[in-house]
Amino acid sequence: MKKTPKELNMTIANRIVKIRKRRKISQKVLSAKSGVSLGSLKRFEQTGEISLLSLSKIAIALEIDGELESLFENVPFLSIEEIINEQN
Repeated sequence: MKKTPKELNMTIANRIVKIRKRRKISQKVLSAKSGVSLGSLKRFEQTGEISLLSLSKIAIALEIDGELESLFENVPFLSIEEIINEQN
């Protein structure tokens, strides 16, 4: 079953929290290191809501920006028509 946008956002937020905690970085330190306000970081971790720019800043601060950069890199074609469209 497909996830809702909110569920997908929370999955990403939970993964970021796990990485932050396993590296023993506090929210306050991550906020300072990333340039994302502490309020925005807390809201992201609790609700999954964040701007793409702020998510990028957090990923860079955690040195996981390569994961974000490769997002949607190898998306499979859904139809023959998509393959044809890409060649045009």
